[in-house]
Amino acid sequence: MAVPPSVKAKMEKLGVSGVNKPMKTPSHATKSHVVMAKEGDKYKVVRFGQQGVVGAGDNPKSAADKARKKSYYARHNAQGKPTTKLSAKFWSHKVKW
Repeated sequence: MAVPPSVKAKMEKLGVSGVNKPMKTPSHATKSHVVMAKEGDKYKVVRFGQQGVVGAGDNPKSAADKARKKSYYARHNAQGKPTTKLSAKFWSHKVKW
């Protein structure tokens, strides 16, 4: 199924290269990433991540990064059931943590 014209226009305005492809937004005042999320027939612009904060990644090395990752998981219930692709929690967990 092709992307609707209204969604294409919004993606072009945001500078996003495709659906479900996150992109950094260094010029945004508060959020570090943006993605045009699609699940089923629904499309949604999702902004996520605090500007200037780097996630601990998949394999944190220092004790401080391990503690940050543990706090993130506890705060966002990241070990719980997977959320929808239309949520900031899903994308933050996938991209930053």
